[in-house]
Amino acid sequence: MAVHVVGIGLDGAAGLSSSARQVVEMAALLIGSDRHLSYFPQLSCERWVLADLTTAIVEIRRWLAQETDLEEDAGTLETPISSSQVIVILVAGDPLFYGWGKLLIAQLPAEKLTFHPHVSSVQLAFNRLQIPWQDAHFVGSQGRYFEELTAKLKLGVEKIAVLADETHTPAALANLVKALDLPTRYEFWVCENLGAADERVGLRSLSALLGESFAPLSVVVMLRESPAGTESLDLEKLPLLGIPDAAFIGCGDRPGLTVEREVRVLVLAQLALQPGQVVWDVGAGNGSVSIEIARLFPQSEVYAIEQTVAGTSAIEFNYVRFGLQNVFSIYGTAPEILHRLRPPHRIFIGCSGGGLTKILGVCALRLLPGGSIVLALDAFEDIATVLSWMGDRVRREPHWSYRILQVQLSRSVAGGNSTRFDALRPVSIVTIDRHLN
Repeated sequence: MAVHVVGIGLDGAAGLSSSARQVVEMAALLIGSDRHLSYFPQLSCERWVLADLTTAIVEIRRWLAQETDLEEDAGTLETPISSSQVIVILVAGDPLFYGWGKLLIAQLPAEKLTFHPHVSSVQLAFNRLQIPWQDAHFVGSQGRYFEELTAKLKLGVEKIAVLADETHTPAALANLVKALDLPTRYEFWVCENLGAADERVGLRSLSALLGESFAPLSVVVMLRESPAGTESLDLEKLPLLGIPDAAFIGCGDRPGLTVEREVRVLVLAQLALQPGQVVWDVGAGNGSVSIEIARLFPQSEVYAIEQTVAGTSAIEFNYVRFGLQNVFSIYGTAPEILHRLRPPHRIFIGCSGGGLTKILGVCALRLLPGGSIVLALDAFEDIATVLSWMGDRVRREPHWSYRILQVQLSRSVAGGNSTRFDALRPVSIVTIDRHLN
């Protein structure tokens, strides 16, 4: 006796290949949902409505076990079992793509199983959009849905396909995106009832995802937007301090180059800024710290130093978007590029790209008396490097001091019917002060 797992789409029996249709017609036992079974009203075999796959597996095992002793035990069954009989399980799409295939393989003998995949809903979705999908990332509606989706959004991956259901709805997805407040933006394509007569595929805004109703089984394809397609800012509605992360343009697939809003506010507090100062932002990422400083202090000069092309482009796009004239984007590698800049009153180091000791040496040489250097570090090795550098510096120049603020923050994020905390990266904010002689 063989167990055949047949994938089927919303187009029903008509969408099956001739070989898959023949397998179904051979079934002694047909298992599937009410909808799947309704596609084959002409078959007279035994039918089980698939309400609980675990229960169905137990019954399938019973059938298979009795096959091994067919002659002795056949009389105990209502329907005699023959080794030539076939059990067919009807499932949606490809059973080995976010389907029941994994559980069936774990619970039934591999030599008894044969899979007949249908086109998956994700494959259909990308084909409807005419977009290559070999590099897409997928999030199924089972398992750690919100955790997986959060991780992919934080990475800023280019293409994400999300399988929606009655619980993990497009609205739930939209709430998660809003709560994360990330600088990476996406287009949202909702693909409903793929393969059926009432199929619908359309581009939706984030607000539309929250306000509209969609078919229970749908695929949401998220495509990362380029900065050129980003909506304009309403500067009057932005807070003066603590600009939301989503107001900034990210660095493509490197959203980690944005200093999060909560950490940014703490960094600004440690910098103890005053009007009319020269400020260096070394390893500026997408310029979020530079822009926050420039808005707070229009008379200050802020130099955003970044060694990546993506970061430099994002900085320039952002300061134009915010209408700022006092941010200067500097493309180059520290510490070499630092010798060309005006001596600073304050320095923020968000990313060193290596060579932290040399960068600190040049910063200390150029920093004006009474100035401060603030670093946001997430690696133990970098903290050790700073402490070692400070020890050497204080022995030679006692007018230096430092303090460390360890930051571990989490944001509340709505996930379905519950709210959980999503942790930001732990950061150590080191403040180095050069006191007046």
